[in-house]
Amino acid sequence: MSYSYLAYGLELDCSSRIEALECVPSDSPKIDLRFEDGPEPAWVRALNSLPRDVLRRRLEPAGAAEPSVVLTQFGAGQGFELAYSDGVRFVSDAAATRLWGECQPPMAKEEFAVYFLGPVMGFVLRRRHITCLHSSAVEFQGRAISLCGEAGFGKSTTAAAFALRGLPVIAEDIVPLQEDAEKFLAVPGYPRVCLWPESVQMLLGREDALPLITAGWEKRYLALDGQPAKFASRKLPLALVYIFAPRAGDTSAPRVEKLSPREAVLDLVRNTYMNWVIGSEQRAAEFDTLCRLVENVEIRRVVPHAQPEKIDELCDLILRDAEAFLSATKHSPESVGR
Repeated sequence: MSYSYLAYGLELDCSSRIEALECVPSDSPKIDLRFEDGPEPAWVRALNSLPRDVLRRRLEPAGAAEPSVVLTQFGAGQGFELAYSDGVRFVSDAAATRLWGECQPPMAKEEFAVYFLGPVMGFVLRRRHITCLHSSAVEFQGRAISLCGEAGFGKSTTAAAFALRGLPVIAEDIVPLQEDAEKFLAVPGYPRVCLWPESVQMLLGREDALPLITAGWEKRYLALDGQPAKFASRKLPLALVYIFAPRAGDTSAPRVEKLSPREAVLDLVRNTYMNWVIGSEQRAAEFDTLCRLVENVEIRRVVPHAQPEKIDELCDLILRDAEAFLSATKHSPESVGR
C-alpha cells in the first residue's frame, strides 16, 4: 500500500502514512517523488556499492538542538546520502525522484517525519534547482507575505500568531519560490506550524495547549485545519519579504526598516534554505534569481522587540506596513507581485 500527498509543490508517493500530511487522490500519472522506508531497496544497495565522497559536513556543538549531518555523494553523482549523528539516514537518487530513509530506535516515526518534511525535502527541492527561502509565509489580501530569517528569530511563532488571527499559512520554515514571467509565487508547504513550548505558552497561555508532534519530544504543532488556523493550499504571488533581524530592546522596536537592493540581496543569500548543500554553479545561478526577486518584490527588514511577549505589536506593525504597501501599489502596472 502507498499514500499520495502534495507538499512543496511536489506530488509524493510514500510507502508509509505521514500524519502531518493530508492524503490526495492517487490517480495522477505524475509522481514527482517516491519515498520509501523500511529495508534498503535494491536501488539503494546499488548506490552503496559505488565509491563514496563526502561533499559537506555540517557539525553542531555537543548539546545543540540540531544533530550534525554529513552529505555524501555516490559515484559520480548517481546518488546522495544525508547521514545524521542520531542515526537518521536518507538516500536520494541523482534527480531527487526517489528517496529512502531509516531511523534508529527509539525514534518514533513522527519525529522521523520531521526530518523528511524539513531538511530532507529541502535537499530534494535544492537538487531540483528550486530556490527556497528559510521562511514562513502567510496569505494577506490574496498575496503572500514571507517572514524570513535565521533559526530562532521568531518566524514560526509569528506565522502561528497570524494564523490565530485568521490569516492562512502558506508554509512554515521552507518557502519554495516559483518564477513565473516577472512574478514570484510562494509555493505551499504542508498544513502545520511546529512550535517550541515557550512559543505555545506565549501564544495560548500554557505549554500543553497544542498536541505534541510525538511523545517524548517537547515540540508541538498548530494544525492548519481551519479550527481556527487555516492552510493556504494554493500558490500565491509574493508581495513582501520581511527579513527578521536580531531582537532589540530599544523603544523603537519592533520596527520595519527599508533595505537597499544590495542589502536585500545579501540578506536573502544568507537566508535561503539548505544553502550549504549547493555547489558553486548552482549558487551563482541562485544569486541571479535573488537579484531578480529584489527587482520585483519588496524586501524589508523587521526588528522584533527583545521581549517576545510583544508578538501582537509585531503582528500589528507588519500588517499595517503590508496594507499600506499593497494599497499604494495595487493600481501600479509596473508593480510585479504586488
